[in-house]
Amino acid sequence: MTSSARPSNTSLVLLASLYCAQGLPSGLVAHSLPVLLRQHGVDLGLIGLLKLLALPWLLKVLWAPWIDRIGSRRLGHHRGWILPLQGTVILCLAGLALIAPQALFDSAFWLLLGTLLLINLVAASQDVATDGLAVRLLPERWRGLGNSLQVGGYKVGMLASGSGLLLVIGGLGWNLSIGLLAAALVLLTLPILLFPEKRLLPQHAEQAEPTGPGLLWRHYKGLLAQPGMLAWLAVVLTFKLGDALGSPMIKPMLVDQGWSTTDLGQLTLISSLAGIGGALLGGLLYARIGALRSLLIFGALQALGIAGMALLVGRGADTGLVYAISLFEQIADGMSTVALFAVMMRMCRPEHEGADFTLQASAQILLAGLVGACSGVIAKALGYEALFIGAAVLGGAMLVLVMRYFAAERRSAAA
Repeated sequence: MTSSARPSNTSLVLLASLYCAQGLPSGLVAHSLPVLLRQHGVDLGLIGLLKLLALPWLLKVLWAPWIDRIGSRRLGHHRGWILPLQGTVILCLAGLALIAPQALFDSAFWLLLGTLLLINLVAASQDVATDGLAVRLLPERWRGLGNSLQVGGYKVGMLASGSGLLLVIGGLGWNLSIGLLAAALVLLTLPILLFPEKRLLPQHAEQAEPTGPGLLWRHYKGLLAQPGMLAWLAVVLTFKLGDALGSPMIKPMLVDQGWSTTDLGQLTLISSLAGIGGALLGGLLYARIGALRSLLIFGALQALGIAGMALLVGRGADTGLVYAISLFEQIADGMSTVALFAVMMRMCRPEHEGADFTLQASAQILLAGLVGACSGVIAKALGYEALFIGAAVLGGAMLVLVMRYFAAERRSAAA
């Protein structure tokens, strides 16, 4: 595959299926289960424990170097990880589908939590292998499109197991609904099962580097020692801080203005679909305008979308305005996320792709989560309007770091 050749449709379908497969368990844990557990009278404190199930997605950075280093000669490096990990998720969902919900939500509640923790653990590990495969499959010009599939596929999976499951579970029941999720995951496994990795991708070279406990330090020390890497990490950490600060308070603001759960559910569904469209548009534009202009333009649109939320304070009854600004914000969010992820792929070293991408993503998610946790305190102290305007200013100001990084990269290349 040449450096500018468009990836084959088979490769695009493969990546879309893998990222959609990751979204299925995430939507189940984040959106469906809290509702179902509460309907069965489970204590709110126990429902809150579901948040802890996401820890493997943050901690996967600790074992990602071993996924890059150890692989199967027979199945191919990435297939050797993805197939058994995705198979484990299928077995876990099939097991949950065989147990009555009354037992799972009562006497077997800890079995449910343990199974969901295992699902998140293997899905997070599969993500490392999938990201590594995506970096190797996609030429730099088309990594925007590849990340469109990542963002879009993941959101489709979450919608299917979140909103979709809640829509059908009343008629089909728990057992059949979860069984259908397992069956969907089997279908999504077919592309990687049929993918001839050993023929299409060169195998990882044998390396003398030992895989003992010191691998973690050596791996990330090598990444951080790359020219310009610290400056790029500053971009990764700050590019979406404005969005992280403002977006958690959008729905609480609408609730305070009288929006019902049904209204918010419909808004979330439609805006999520708009976000998927934004991710696809962002990937296509990235191939045309390049990394720098994509980050600057999409980042500016992201800041503008958050600023627009300030216009909704006190105007929640204007449904058309709420939808217009919400859809714009989600489209801009999808575009900016794709651009950031595409450049993150560019910074990954050969044969270290999965772990290098994971470190960048985990650092970004951690700081964004900490900033987002402060959003409610700031909104309470200063009001929604000040929060959204401040978040937009923060998002716009951080684009200076993007310009400084690329200016330094050009100077380095010229020298």
